[in-house]
Amino acid sequence: MLGGSFNPAHDGHRHVALLAARCLRLDQVWLLVSPGNPLKPRDGMAPFAARLAGARRIADGRRVVASGIESVLGTRFTLDTLRLLRRLFPRVQFVWIMGADILAEMPRWRRWTEIARLMPFAVLPRPDYNRRALAGKAAYRLRAGRRLAREASLLPGAAPGWVFLPVRQTAASATAIRNAAKGTVL
Repeated sequence: MLGGSFNPAHDGHRHVALLAARCLRLDQVWLLVSPGNPLKPRDGMAPFAARLAGARRIADGRRVVASGIESVLGTRFTLDTLRLLRRLFPRVQFVWIMGADILAEMPRWRRWTEIARLMPFAVLPRPDYNRRALAGKAAYRLRAGRRLAREASLLPGAAPGWVFLPVRQTAASATAIRNAAKGTVL
């Protein structure tokens, strides 16, 4: 599962999904489009339907699938979504996929250590975030569960546990795309 606002969905999201699928030997990657991220301002957020449509455009419907299931479940926080998905799909061995920027931000999430105990996760590199994320609070607190990159395929179904995948990173970013559309420079 690769969760996010997808504001907008872009080739970088697809790149991450396909790399994670290959490294973790996943059958599918679900792009979980959040109806509303409690940590992001609503100002500048495209409507949910538009963001979900964008995620569907970058998905292939087979290996990479876009989903608006959080809006159906009525969940607002990641922990609640993950708990419900595990109940709804008890045979699925989920892995949470995130960029290094999210690992750095993770301590701001509601009950983030419970998320880490509930679901294994894979972290993919992001320009300007890798060192900060790997030296940050989440990486430090969860250091006992960190696996080597060569053990990534062992993650599905192995919570708690996480891996940093040293794969080719992409500079694509939703923030940069939005700023370019507005004519502003970072």
